[in-house]
Amino acid sequence: MTETFDDAREVIADLHRIVTPSGVQESYELTAGGIAHCVYARGKDRSNPVILFVHGGPASPLAPAAWQFQRPVEEYFTVVTYDQRASGRTLRTVDPDTIADTLTVAQYVEDAIELAEQIKDRYGVEKLILLGHSWGSIVAMQAALTRPDLFYAYVGIGQIVDARANEALCFEYALQQAHEHDHTEALEQLASIAPYPGDEPVTRERIIIARQWAQYRGGLSAYREDSLYYFQAPLLSPEYTVEESETIGEGNQFTLGRVLDEMLTIDFTAVKEFPIPVLMFFGRHDYTTPTKPVEDWLAAVEAPYKQAVWFEHSAHLAPWEEPGKFLISLVNNVRQLSV
Repeated sequence: MTETFDDAREVIADLHRIVTPSGVQESYELTAGGIAHCVYARGKDRSNPVILFVHGGPASPLAPAAWQFQRPVEEYFTVVTYDQRASGRTLRTVDPDTIADTLTVAQYVEDAIELAEQIKDRYGVEKLILLGHSWGSIVAMQAALTRPDLFYAYVGIGQIVDARANEALCFEYALQQAHEHDHTEALEQLASIAPYPGDEPVTRERIIIARQWAQYRGGLSAYREDSLYYFQAPLLSPEYTVEESETIGEGNQFTLGRVLDEMLTIDFTAVKEFPIPVLMFFGRHDYTTPTKPVEDWLAAVEAPYKQAVWFEHSAHLAPWEEPGKFLISLVNNVRQLSV
């Protein structure tokens, strides 16, 4: 019999229930790019600015894990996220085989823009604040460049600016840490993919080896060898059933191989001007999407406003690792941009 964690899920759901008269707590479907997307919106006051949060992965929906950090943010913002095509519950809205050929960065960007237009109208706001995390930072950043009129500001978390440089830096960190700790198993596995990324195809298997050993030394969640709290969060989610949480792995398996080659060509270093305020939230220990390429880009880019915010005790999962700093950074540095 599958454990459902119903009692624990009920307690968490009750704590997270929005009860304020002017609040919003709803899940619904919106059509973008010809398919239905599952959308989630939460906030204690409809008059607050609206955040559109584009999740990472590929195919790692935010909704089933947001309960771990998002509740305080909802006092100052209405937070909207959605399961991207072939991700999470959206994986069940359409036969994935019928959209396999649509899994391109351009299509994800078009989806985000189409959803942003509908969300803006639904909540009666002039513009949205756009956040992108990890893979979602590719989609969100391109959406901001394409339709800056929709957004007050862009916030990148675990931002990807130069995907291939990221892979090299990730590998270098993993190798350096393996040597430093005389970790034979890591050294042997890393040697099997060297030079990395090199001239060989960057397959899912090679990426897993490089990421595995970088993350083992805190490159995903600072000071941790693993991140059980993050990967198992959907089991207690008020948004997902335990059965629905299985769609996360299914979506990742279906999506990654189809977007990987294009994802590795992503390079925003040629973008010299950004049309709206841009902020980067950096995890000091992030070696899943290393910060150096983004630091260099942010220092050089021209923008109406730009700011780097450092999370000194975070790696790739800053909202989870330093939720207090995440809240304060949004309130102090971002909220004012929507006035």
